[in-house]
Amino acid sequence: MSDALLSTLAEALAELVTAVETSDDEDLDPDTAATWLASTGRTLSRLGAADRRTLDDLLREAARRQAPAPRRAAPTRVPAHPGGPGGSRGAAPAALTALSSVLPGAPSAADAHAATCAAVATHVRRFAALVRDAEPTTPLPTCPGWTLADLTRHLGAVHRWTEHLVRGRATVRVPAEDVPLDLPADPAGYADWLTAGADRVLAVLGAADPDTPVWSPGADPHVRHHARRLLAEAVVHLADAGLALRGDAPPIDPRTAADAIDHFLTDAPYVPWIAEPLAHLGRDGAVLRLTARDTGTVWTLALGGGGFGWTRGSGGPEPTAGVVAADSGALLLLLHRRYAADDPRFTHTGDRGPLDDWLAATAL
Repeated sequence: MSDALLSTLAEALAELVTAVETSDDEDLDPDTAATWLASTGRTLSRLGAADRRTLDDLLREAARRQAPAPRRAAPTRVPAHPGGPGGSRGAAPAALTALSSVLPGAPSAADAHAATCAAVATHVRRFAALVRDAEPTTPLPTCPGWTLADLTRHLGAVHRWTEHLVRGRATVRVPAEDVPLDLPADPAGYADWLTAGADRVLAVLGAADPDTPVWSPGADPHVRHHARRLLAEAVVHLADAGLALRGDAPPIDPRTAADAIDHFLTDAPYVPWIAEPLAHLGRDGAVLRLTARDTGTVWTLALGGGGFGWTRGSGGPEPTAGVVAADSGALLLLLHRRYAADDPRFTHTGDRGPLDDWLAATAL
């Protein structure tokens, strides 16, 4: 099944489950609702394992974007295994929990969290191997004014700050400068320092329930946010190191890139130096679409209202400001300004102005 079709299906299912969860008993009988979801689960169980995993990821993202609504007074608990007995009265399940039940065989939130942590470890090891014997003063073309040593120090500092937040279950922001780095005096030791810090933060993240509340600098104040953020950081900064040392970025797994794009778009309104320029962009009504050539995944960005809104899937508003197409990894690096919009990796139809303004406003 194509990624575009899975994205559209995810949006529809998220709307269905949210509607079921928030409807009153007078509008929808609880046992009928459970039967509907169980039947849907049996149908979706015929998908292959890879499609189920992809759909589960897309579904969770779609559900997070559903507008909040009052929950039904006496909702149905969705059966843990679709196809079993009808629902029973109980506490209202969140839409994300319900979606996991709809997709038998899909990874749980804990499994997805563990997979993200494992991916962080892999990318950090690749980064460390790349920079270990490199000249620390190598300049970074993607981060003007920074060297390879600066980049390694930044990545390690993010790990130690995240460990501090998650270990202490922080409820408010902790200034990064308040967290000791124990940085080696010799930059030659930065690679080992980096991997040691990564091991510690991943041990803390891996031992935590991903749904545990923890302050975050973005939209999702839970443990799971921090694992996703570390993965996005590792992927983008591995690209920085590759571009500085080899002239090209290592290949990026399309699903990892897609999740990092989702993460960026979700958190952008919470980053002051991005949110403020976007609020004054002056492109109200412009709709820009990003299309991944390798998977067919689509992101639609609607500018205006003091910021922007976005959807993943082909069901959003039609683009009025053109379509940008490239592979998933290239689109991620475009959003992070690691590639320029006029790079031959990208094709663009329509007016380039809104894209250029967006990129200028969201520069980190």
